[in-house]
Amino acid sequence: MKTETKSKFKKKILPNILLMMVLAALLSTASYFGYRLYSISAEQEQLKEDYATINNITFGVFSLDLWTDKLSAVVTEKIKGFKISKEQRTEMKKEVEEQLHGMINEVVREFEKPQKGLGNKLKKFAFKQLVDPKELHDQVPSFAHTIITRINSPRSIKKLKGIATTEFNQLAEQTYDSTATAQAKITKHLYQKYKVSNLTSFNKQLESRFDSIRKVTYDYAYAMLACALVVLCLWFPLRKQQHLHNTLFTMTLLMGLALLIVGVTVSIIEVDARISALELHILGEKLVFSNQVLFFQSKSILGVAQVLIQQPKPDSVTVGILIILFVIVLPLLRMAARGIHLLCKPLISENKITKYLAFESEKWDMADVMVIGILMTYIGLNGILKSQLTDLNIKSDVLTTTTVNFTSLQPGYIVFVGYVILGFVVSYVLKNIACPPKRDELVNHQS
Repeated sequence: MKTETKSKFKKKILPNILLMMVLAALLSTASYFGYRLYSISAEQEQLKEDYATINNITFGVFSLDLWTDKLSAVVTEKIKGFKISKEQRTEMKKEVEEQLHGMINEVVREFEKPQKGLGNKLKKFAFKQLVDPKELHDQVPSFAHTIITRINSPRSIKKLKGIATTEFNQLAEQTYDSTATAQAKITKHLYQKYKVSNLTSFNKQLESRFDSIRKVTYDYAYAMLACALVVLCLWFPLRKQQHLHNTLFTMTLLMGLALLIVGVTVSIIEVDARISALELHILGEKLVFSNQVLFFQSKSILGVAQVLIQQPKPDSVTVGILIILFVIVLPLLRMAARGIHLLCKPLISENKITKYLAFESEKWDMADVMVIGILMTYIGLNGILKSQLTDLNIKSDVLTTTTVNFTSLQPGYIVFVGYVILGFVVSYVLKNIACPPKRDELVNHQS
């Protein structure tokens, strides 16, 4: 009896323990990768939201304050560099001479008019005796030269520049921007959060973190899929080892659960449309706005459902609830029912609800439909964005704009696809390998 027990231990129990240890290690590794993927993906989403906020077009091209600052810099520089050329001096002298000749003619006409009163008549008489209009006109060029020389003196130019700068600054201060207060608060908060002092440092720091995080998230996603693939591959050499099927099937279900949880909570798609550069030529200078975020959004499947449920429209709420029910809840129930059907006693495993969830509810599982839906959404949305952004690409002598589309599928989608594939494999295993005696019954159920 003791020998028989020992032999049974070696043939059935020990292989199950060893298999359990191997599969537990794979599941733990995949779970760790999934947890790290979730954490880093959440961090990346927050970083990109902050990045999109501070670089949003509302605080850029659409900001009056920013336009005022840029125009002030151009105008101030123009004022500082103001010089009168030789041609301009000639034109100015000509204009001054015309004005002086006109003033002399006006004065002469006033004195030549009939005068009333003794005083006015004496003034007219004195003017005719002492003033020769021709001599005044002959002296106009020398007067004009003196005026132009005084105006173009360094001291006068400096005063003119000071007056022009002061007037322009006063005009700029009168410009009101309703977003200025909000922008100042947001900018101050984000600069303190990331310990930077200007926009250039902020963008440089976050862009560097984006590059490192992107590679790590995809590495974790592929590592999870690799662990799941190893578990699935174990079915092939062990498919005839009936005593190992329960352990293998249980751990496969748990692996599927890990993939599902990560797949629905990690970002699946990221929409990022920007104006990478906008150049406007004005007053001979170039105004440049760079990295203007037009739209940014990054959501997981669960996040999409939550957004829909929070909407005030009944149809949006309905769609959100359906996503949660048929993409998240039902797959969980199906996996649990499959495990119960395989592992529990007939009283429970043959229960109508258990059998329905395990074998007949597959047509209600929308996970595979969601995979196709996300892919089609990405293709359609990406195409629309490219078309619209292409229309914003302008190239002329005055204005040049360049747009860029960074919309992409995220690691969450890859993991979710992995879950769907694993689900198909588990269904095949359940129907054809783990429970072969029940295949006829399954066919009857499906028919």
